Amino acid sequence: MKRTRITAFALATAAAALAPALVQPATAAEGTAYFQDPAGDEKAMKSMRSGDKKHKVEGQLRFHPGVQYKTVTRRNAPEAPDGERQFPDPKTLAWQPSYEFAWAVSDTALVKKVLPGNKGEHPIVVHAVLRTADGAKVGEVRRELTGKPATGREKVAGGKRIACDTGKYTVEWSVTRSGYGTLTGTLGWDSSCEQYRTAFASDHAKG
Repeated sequence: MKRTRITAFALATAAAALAPALVQPATAAEGTAYFQDPAGDEKAMKSMRSGDKKHKVEGQLRFHPGVQYKTVTRRNAPEAPDGERQFPDPKTLAWQPSYEFAWAVSDTALVKKVLPGNKGEHPIVVHAVLRTADGAKVGEVRRELTGKPATGREKVAGGKRIACDTGKYTVEWSVTRSGYGTLTGTLGWDSSCEQYRTAFASDHAKG
C-alpha cells in the first residue's frame, strides 16, 4: 500500500541541512519551508523607482520547493497501536515548487516623501521562470492581479514536478505595476534530495 504525501519541509533537520545548498546571494532561514529573495524577514524588499521618480515599486519572492513523496506501510510495527506504520519512500522523492510574491507600491513627490493616495486598487502582474543551469526553461508562472491593495502577497502554484538531483536552477522573477515599472530579481536553488534520503533512511532504521 502506498499513499502520496506532499509537504513543504516534513523534517526540520533536513530543512536546516538544505540551507548551505542554496546558491548565493539569496539565503534560506533555518527551519523554514522556503528560500527568499532578498534575504531577510517578511519586510525585506527589493525596490525600484520610475524614471520620473514619481513612483516606487517594492517586491519580494519566496520560492517554496515543496517536497513530494509517497509512503509505504510497514506492518507488525511494535511501536504503532494498530501494528502498522507509514514510512517515506526515498525512491519517490520529487519537488513540486510554488512561488510566493509580495509587493508594495507608492507615489512620491521627492525621493524621501511619500504622498497619500496610494491606498487604492492597483493592477499587479507577478511572473517567475525556473531555468536549468544551461538556461532551459522548465517552469513558468504568470498571473495578472486586478483590484489589489498597495501592499499584498500572492502565492502561485508552479504546476510542474521537478525531479531530484537534476542540478542547480535559477528562478527569474518580477513584479510589475502598470505605469510604475517592473522590479526584477533572481534566486538560486539546488535540487539535491540527498539530505532527505539520509533522513528517511535514518527513520527507517529506527523503525
